Amino acid sequence: MSHKFDGGCDHHKTYSDKDPIDNHTCHCSVCKRVTGQPTTHVVFFKHADLAVEGASSLKRIPFNDQNPNGPLDLCLCETCGTPIMLDDKQNRIRVVVPNLMGYDAAKLPATYHAFYDPAIGVAKPSDGRAVYPGLRPEFVWPTAS
Repeated sequence: MSHKFDGGCDHHKTYSDKDPIDNHTCHCSVCKRVTGQPTTHVVFFKHADLAVEGASSLKRIPFNDQNPNGPLDLCLCETCGTPIMLDDKQNRIRVVVPNLMGYDAAKLPATYHAFYDPAIGVAKPSDGRAVYPGLRPEFVWPTAS
């Protein structure tokens, strides 16, 4: 069956037929540390809107190694090691990074820049998208599903 958005690996398919609640280019230090990328295209889905086949067997590690009790786990395929998603322990969101988790980034374009900090010495993005020091001001965390 075809889905609006899909990704994952050969062992764990992930998909959603609902639109994400947030798409941004992240400039935070945690994303930089975890992905090794200078910025990371991040997509938030409501927790219940992103299905994950075989979620119970995924290897889970803290997303932020400097805050291991934080709300997000990085979920990896226990067989091939592919990153599958970030899973919120509070069941509010599930997060995908299109270029690392098998998604078509063109279908999920980032709409703004989040967690930009001019103090790190990187030029402010000038691609016409809004730039914020955190998530976009109107973003509201969903309730747990």
